[in-house]
Amino acid sequence: MVEATERLAAAGVSTPRLDAECLLAAALRCDRAALYGRLEVLPAEAAGRFAALLERRAAREPVAYLTGTREFWSLPLTVTPAVLIPRPETETLVEAILECLGDRAAGPLTIADVGTGCGAIAIALAVERPEARIVATDVSPEALAVAAENARRFRVDGRITFLRGDLTAPLFEANLTGALDALVANPPYIPTADLEALELEIAGFEPRLALDGGPDGLAFHRAVAVAAPRLLRPGGWLAVEVGAGQARAVRSLLAASPGLAVHAVVRDLAHRDRVCLARREAAG
Repeated sequence: MVEATERLAAAGVSTPRLDAECLLAAALRCDRAALYGRLEVLPAEAAGRFAALLERRAAREPVAYLTGTREFWSLPLTVTPAVLIPRPETETLVEAILECLGDRAAGPLTIADVGTGCGAIAIALAVERPEARIVATDVSPEALAVAAENARRFRVDGRITFLRGDLTAPLFEANLTGALDALVANPPYIPTADLEALELEIAGFEPRLALDGGPDGLAFHRAVAVAAPRLLRPGGWLAVEVGAGQARAVRSLLAASPGLAVHAVVRDLAHRDRVCLARREAAG
């Protein structure tokens, strides 16, 4: 383990010991906690798997793609290079919209997750709100296949409809105008010019489609801000994730969208502005 840790550190990996342990657990096909107390000598087959995983990680391929799993909302989700790796800070979006919706149990909820990727947000919401009907969109058929697999794995596939298409277009095609209790999105928000400066794990391996937010990083926020008032019922909620330094600009976009009232900006556990909330104003 020492040698593996040193190799990853030399390759510029920021958490070499942790990553080495995760890869060893994957090679042994066990939980990371089960590593402690095991013999130092690996079976030949596991040693071969571990060596191959270390080589790929030293090339800065993300651990989540190597193990095929990333935990989100305490759910071990399947991930592939077709989807953005879900981040812990995105759990702030799930928490925020759940708080907005409250404990309502009378009548079903209809929630849309735009740009669902591996399905992390949609599945977390389905787990927490069993009365909800969720519609999840993505432009990538490969991403939708991963999301559908995850939904089946956690037995919420009967309550999530996956639609292929760009941003909110599939929602209008599905006749959901004015029908949503909530619309959530973690859209691409990295300015195009900043993509190459991202750490290699992101720039070299994660899908550009899920990262590139246009010249100022806000292209998708603009589109969602325009569409949301038409899709939300009166009193319905919009929650969008934002990147560093973007909250003020996104608040302005939402405030300028007729029918939307800006509600709040929610910070993540690192005390960074992470989610902008708005509400569809009541009719009349």
